Amino acid sequence: MTGTTAEAKITVMGAGAYGLALASVLAQGGRNVALWGRDGAKIAKLENMQRVQSLLTAVNLQPNLRLIGPELTQVGDVVLLCVPSQELRGLLTRFQTLLADKTLVICCKGIEHATGALPSQIVAEFCPGAQIAVLTGPSFAVDLMVGKPTALTLAGAPSFGRQLQELLSTPLMRLYLTGDVLGAQWGGALKNVIAIGAGVAMGAGLGESARAALMTRGFAEMQRLAVDQGAFAQTLAGLSGFGDLILTCTSGQSRNFSYGFALGQRQPVQINQTVEGVKTAHAVAKRYGQAMPVANILASFLSDEVDLKTAIKALLDRPLKAEIT
Repeated sequence: MTGTTAEAKITVMGAGAYGLALASVLAQGGRNVALWGRDGAKIAKLENMQRVQSLLTAVNLQPNLRLIGPELTQVGDVVLLCVPSQELRGLLTRFQTLLADKTLVICCKGIEHATGALPSQIVAEFCPGAQIAVLTGPSFAVDLMVGKPTALTLAGAPSFGRQLQELLSTPLMRLYLTGDVLGAQWGGALKNVIAIGAGVAMGAGLGESARAALMTRGFAEMQRLAVDQGAFAQTLAGLSGFGDLILTCTSGQSRNFSYGFALGQRQPVQINQTVEGVKTAHAVAKRYGQAMPVANILASFLSDEVDLKTAIKALLDRPLKAEIT
């Protein structure tokens, strides 16, 4: 990353709810921002709209936000990768040359189902010369779009992290810096799995106490697995782990919680956006099932290997042991 905050150009890749929200917040903060989307028809529609109606409420588009796509011939100094984690490899395959030497900020949460790779590992595979950072934490796209404040974790190397923090922070989006790129990603990925479980518990009518127990024990599993993979425990206790877990497990705006809630009520699932926790649950169970019993049980339930009653019993009927060992 080179140049001053005023000079830096930002490209947000991915015109879904979160990509649009981040691009809007940064444009509102006076940054030089372009939003790219692979769906040319959607980009054309956005260009002809003054207000966006699709994010639960109507909000004004920032007049200085540039819209581009589906073709892309150049990108800014800083690129925010806002596509779903399972689509990241395809994006990098297509635009590897353009992105090779840029500052790439990962904004998706999850691990790749086929390989178990974290987003940063996929990015490093395609763009080994890039500066890689992660932007994550407790935030909903609609809150960002309507101007509600949030605090997020920005993970990246100290050599460029401070400058990137200054560039991406706005009065409504406060970023806290860490060097623990692994921890930031594990927290963001694993909380989605626990959120589905919390949704199942609430949908099945087990109550707030059961949800609190599931969240607490789920967080212990998140932290243990992340540390085993090289993360720092304190990172999981911050915004990217515990903070995101609280938001995702307690709000009906959460896609993962809402998905689990519908399953717990035995209702047809009608969610039009990506539910990252489903793929992550399967990937985690396949590779780390013994370390994360909650993910293991949920993966079995989501695959119809066990029914709802059996899954709930397994979630609650864990072996008796000391709380902290």
